[in-house]
Amino acid sequence: MRVTVGGFDGIHIAHQELIKKSDKVVIIEKGSSLTPGFDRLEYINKPFDFLLLEMIKTKTPKEFIEYLKKLNATTIIVGEDFRFGANRSGDIDLLSRYFEVEIIMEIKIDGIGVHSKVIREFIKKGDIKKANKFLGKNYKIKGTQIKGQGIGSKELVPTINIELFKPYTLPKPGVYLTKTNNHPSLTFLGVRSTDNNYSIETHILNFDNFDFKFIEVEFVGYLRDNHRFNSLDELKSQIHQDIKTASTLFQEQL
Repeated sequence: MRVTVGGFDGIHIAHQELIKKSDKVVIIEKGSSLTPGFDRLEYINKPFDFLLLEMIKTKTPKEFIEYLKKLNATTIIVGEDFRFGANRSGDIDLLSRYFEVEIIMEIKIDGIGVHSKVIREFIKKGDIKKANKFLGKNYKIKGTQIKGQGIGSKELVPTINIELFKPYTLPKPGVYLTKTNNHPSLTFLGVRSTDNNYSIETHILNFDNFDFKFIEVEFVGYLRDNHRFNSLDELKSQIHQDIKTASTLFQEQL
């Protein structure tokens, strides 16, 4: 049994190499924010164990090795910086006394190591294209549709107001090119000028049905910063310009 162990927050391209070589995946939940909780399972089609860090962080390295033995593990596949057990006191040398150990060396893109913390910083800066390049897929957040102000459908354009299921890492405030439930869309994150409340709102391009219970927003690219507008007419004009720009960009990708 070939087993890989890690946090796997994001299931980025380096994680994918570990998973591809394994028969079973041991996920340690450390408070992830790219693919929190069972979001990871969307990208893992292999048997898995899901362990909460709070439940295992006091285990000694030897106790964790005994757990791996119970999985009938013969080979452990890990990154070169892998540590385990209380206070991260276990290392690869110790692991290799009990199992074959296959080490996946650090993967780099443009000279930068592929790590979850690096991807989180890209997202926070709004550098979506670079984050997606390191992830090997579009960054995604999930939530449910909630009632908004009602201004969009009456005065501007209809939008879906989103309440997130989990504490995802969010891009900096702005307007983003996105796919909402796989439909081309524009998504706004930030403080609304209409009521000064933070919101996440998405407008699906060329689509009439905005009645969804479950929402998935994939970030494709960054469009523009948030602005404050002096009137609804000014805001409406900018939104229609954003829609025109987004439609052109999506057409270019087809």
